[in-house]
Amino acid sequence: MRMYDIISKKRDKEELSKEEIEFFVEKYTNGEIPDYQTSALLMAIYINGFTKEETANLTMAMVNSGDVVDLSMIDGIKLDKHSTGGVGDKTSLILVPMVAAAGGKVAKLSGRGLGHTGGTLDKLESIPGFDISVEEDKFKEMVQNAGLVIAGQTQNLVPADKKIYALRDVTATVDSIPLIAASIMSKKIASGSDAILLDVKYGEGAFMKTAENAEELAKAMVSIGKSLGRNTSAAITLNGEPLGYAIGNALELKEVIEILKGKGPEDLRELVLQLGSRMLMLGELVETMEEGRIKLEKCLEDGSALAKLRELAVLQGGDPSVIDNSELFTISPLTHEVKATKEGYVYALNAEKVGISSLLTGAGRHTKEDDLDYGAGIILEKKMGDYVRVGDVLATLYSSDESKFEKAEEELLSAYTIADEKAVKAPIIHKMI
Repeated sequence: MRMYDIISKKRDKEELSKEEIEFFVEKYTNGEIPDYQTSALLMAIYINGFTKEETANLTMAMVNSGDVVDLSMIDGIKLDKHSTGGVGDKTSLILVPMVAAAGGKVAKLSGRGLGHTGGTLDKLESIPGFDISVEEDKFKEMVQNAGLVIAGQTQNLVPADKKIYALRDVTATVDSIPLIAASIMSKKIASGSDAILLDVKYGEGAFMKTAENAEELAKAMVSIGKSLGRNTSAAITLNGEPLGYAIGNALELKEVIEILKGKGPEDLRELVLQLGSRMLMLGELVETMEEGRIKLEKCLEDGSALAKLRELAVLQGGDPSVIDNSELFTISPLTHEVKATKEGYVYALNAEKVGISSLLTGAGRHTKEDDLDYGAGIILEKKMGDYVRVGDVLATLYSSDESKFEKAEEELLSAYTIADEKAVKAPIIHKMI
């Protein structure tokens, strides 16, 4: 078998066999196939696409390139949840403890943030002492006994994906539905869960800008999951404006705790109740969404969901005092109010620009090597539909460096569209697949 023949076959819009895909993944991961040939194949895939079978075969070839977590010895259906990322997207930090409190077993491997979207691991590390590195035996023990774990991926989990993604990033082949789907699902399959809920976001703050593109990606991932024996479902959700009011790391954790106390912003609360209900259905813990919602609302009201977040923090070395009293989180000491320069309704709030503004305060990374200011970020005061007058506070910026405020304010002001008419908000969940 030759890489040259595989490239020419896909160039000519022919379907690659399972053996050809496995050959490519194995040899490229091992360094036997050069970048220039892999780049040619990736571009051929980008232009000509992959069938469902090809995409599933690529996914499993990447899964088999490294370690696979075996959770088969744990009782019950093991659940996982993945979000394609959005501004203010703190749903995993609410869903995992909430679903665990309702009797689910959630094994979650998460990533860091880069660019304008925050990462779940970065937010958790704003809890003093929290360790995102969990050895496999402890990972399994936490899922079995506590019903939850949120950890970082090991270096040898799906190494093929890491290598292929790095090449896609510099060859303009990132925006390929089959390649995105295989990348995401290879990590979900390798982490060992039986059932997977995908939160595929669309809108200004998301990777997918339209509901149609998000639905195409969601269908591709659900198809992969089901073809590989995982009960998979997807929600197409809107991220036109940020979720909730907090953007940052410690600031978002404070909002997470409010939701887990049964309070917090209505948009975020509604989203996690709907996603959580679907997870309970995937775990065969309830038969209907309505039954799931009642069960989850009870976990919020009786404090058991918040207790699970506290348990997660303790088991992973974190200081639980910040969960007990969120005022103990270290928030950046300098603040700056961003005020409206025009009167009217907030007609639109561009989540991507808000995310960039948060990054500029020090809450995000430009490169993987950047240090984070865990207490930096934004608290929004006004969102879509709110009426504002000149001088009203739109948001408060937090940072440890006063020089960061000027550019962050400029970016944030550009995120707001203020008009005479009130916008009609679209439902936060567009469709369930």
